[in-house]
Amino acid sequence: MPPAATKDLHASLIERIESRTAVVGVVGLGYVGLPLVLEFHRKGFPLVGLDIDSEKIESLAASKTYIRHIPDASLAELNASGRFQGTTDFSKVAECDAVLLCVPTPLTANREPDMQYIVSTCEAIGPHLRPGTLVALESTTYPGTTREIMAPILERLSGLVAGTDFFVAYSPEREDPNNAKYNTSSIPKVVGAMTPEGLAAAVALYDAIVVQTVPVSSCDAAEAAKLVENIFRCVNIAMVNELKVVFHRMGIDIWEVIDAAKTKPFGYMPFYPGPGLGGHCIPIDPFYLTWKAREFDMPTKFIELAGEINAQMPYYVLQRTMEALNEQGRALKGSRLLLVGLAYKKDVDDQRESPTLKLLELFEEKGATADYHDPHIPVLKPTRDHPKLTGRPSVPIESASDYDCVVISTDHSSIDYERLARTAVLVVDTRNAIGATAPHIFKA
Repeated sequence: MPPAATKDLHASLIERIESRTAVVGVVGLGYVGLPLVLEFHRKGFPLVGLDIDSEKIESLAASKTYIRHIPDASLAELNASGRFQGTTDFSKVAECDAVLLCVPTPLTANREPDMQYIVSTCEAIGPHLRPGTLVALESTTYPGTTREIMAPILERLSGLVAGTDFFVAYSPEREDPNNAKYNTSSIPKVVGAMTPEGLAAAVALYDAIVVQTVPVSSCDAAEAAKLVENIFRCVNIAMVNELKVVFHRMGIDIWEVIDAAKTKPFGYMPFYPGPGLGGHCIPIDPFYLTWKAREFDMPTKFIELAGEINAQMPYYVLQRTMEALNEQGRALKGSRLLLVGLAYKKDVDDQRESPTLKLLELFEEKGATADYHDPHIPVLKPTRDHPKLTGRPSVPIESASDYDCVVISTDHSSIDYERLARTAVLVVDTRNAIGATAPHIFKA
């Protein structure tokens, strides 16, 4: 396509974005995609929501939420506006002026990037892509993914040329579910693209819904920025997890130490230990960079060590639980355990990569019976790495006194920890949720 034609496509796209007539398609209606849909809806855009999960589409049509912090009322407003259609039909991409991909990027069993969802999504939308469309990837991934994987698939299946006939960008999601201070619109958004035209289009689109866009020189730079954010957290959490183990041996309370250290008004940022890492980002993303770095013969020892330390935390909790039971003259084998909190962090219903899943399996491998209580996850959803746990129900917290040991793995605000401390026979607290010390309360 000649440069003049590309310029015309670009100008037309910008005009539709600025007039709020551009149809925005969002692929993947989970914790990232659905908040994006709601934000674009609030700003007046017509929308197409695409997902391979027909149950999500049916829930949306019925205005029934499947994400705890998004109320039914928000979905009812979405449907009442007449500007949204949810579908599993990817041919609807042909109606879109911009398509945002919010799909999972997990790891394989060998801790290598699993690109199957990006590939399959690109294969699904590629045949329906039309000239002048902006395609932006939001999934966290290694530098080069947008340029090396997404763009070539779209080119091959559409017969169009990236950067000339359609525009390609990368803008990493920064969702923090149930964060009371920051939401989709109030979090600045990093944006990179393959061409200046693509960058201008992506900035214009995201400018319509977020407080600030942060343009960078390329898709690769934007992909790297997201990894840096999550590796920063991974490394610092690994540090306090390791210090927790060291200080315990010294008879020092790590939580007391952190509370003292954070009074310094500069040069310090508090991070807190736990039973391991959870969520879709921090346990996974560092390994995306370590994998890519091998292509350049570059070791990433520091990052890999942090990953190893965090991965060992469930085993440390296992050991501390065995020690706690031993103090009461019991063995882990044959004991009944209740794990309080299944979600990967407090006050959300997101179980992705939760260390509690690993703990359930570890305890049962050692011969214990393990149940869980979580007010936000009534039934354990299917997972790729823990299929045997699928379908397990949350048991009532009132039954805690019936168990030989209660392990606090996620510190949900709705749980009365003072009462739990009074009624439980034995408590292993991995989050300092109780805070108080007592002969039957062990920190881990």
